[in-house]
Amino acid sequence: MANQNDMRTPLSRVRGLGSAKDGTTHFWHQRLTAIANIPLIGFFLWTLIALNGADHAQTVAYLSHPFVTIVMLMVLGAGIFHMKLGMQVIIEDYVHGAMGKALLIANTFFALFMGIACGYAILKLGFGG
Repeated sequence: MANQNDMRTPLSRVRGLGSAKDGTTHFWHQRLTAIANIPLIGFFLWTLIALNGADHAQTVAYLSHPFVTIVMLMVLGAGIFHMKLGMQVIIEDYVHGAMGKALLIANTFFALFMGIACGYAILKLGFGG
């Protein structure tokens, strides 16, 4: 007989599957990064338009302003994290088994690598490089 405190469905008890316990957190992280990306991507696009036709020295001078460097790092962080979460959902929904686990690991390392590489470039320009 089933435990009366067990909130799982009969099918999930048979399969031994339960809640992953992080679906709501994942949902909110996706929504918060999406909301954060609205003004951040707007700033990024405005920067691209403003720097259209600028030479290297003008671009470095603009990007070395502390406010611009910090906001660009925020664009990067929110964008990379949002990308990682979105790809994770796609992989979890459509790829199963060992290949799904391998792709989830690859997704994490790809996001980490891109974040570090782009962060390095932003900081290098931010410090006048």
